[in-house]
Amino acid sequence: MPPSSTAVRKTVEAYLGRHPGERDALAELLGALDRPVDTTARTTLPEHVTCSAVVIDRQGRVLHIRHRATGGLILAPGGYIEPQDRTLLAAAVREVTEEAGIPPDALCLTRQLLGSPIDIDVHGIDASPSKGEPAHRHYDVRYAFYLSGEEPPTIALQDEEVSGAQ
Repeated sequence: MPPSSTAVRKTVEAYLGRHPGERDALAELLGALDRPVDTTARTTLPEHVTCSAVVIDRQGRVLHIRHRATGGLILAPGGYIEPQDRTLLAAAVREVTEEAGIPPDALCLTRQLLGSPIDIDVHGIDASPSKGEPAHRHYDVRYAFYLSGEEPPTIALQDEEVSGAQ
């Protein structure tokens, strides 16, 4: 069962406690959380929540992958929340595992945030007639992880969604 609107609101409000200047940018998301809709569902329009994982190695390098769905944009691993994701954090971990093949036990949360998002990015998504989707907004909840091992794990890209990594 995906996170409830109450759980998403709690995450957003905690984030806004650290970044109060972003309240206006997230006002529409807060309004959507007051409506009886599942803001984590891909079909909820004109906006919905997605999750990403910012993966940092011991040298301070950040993993970026080339997403096919975005026309090849280079972004952090991430995507839609699935029904089996119990939390937003779990969705971010699942996405990095699916897209880059990095197992959950290779990831450590940052001490400073203890599992709180480092960013909530608001960005527009172009219409996709082939998917029957109109233009809409993503509220991408981004979590930071350090790699736990001395050596970075082998990257195993999910071919249908990802075309490269750096």
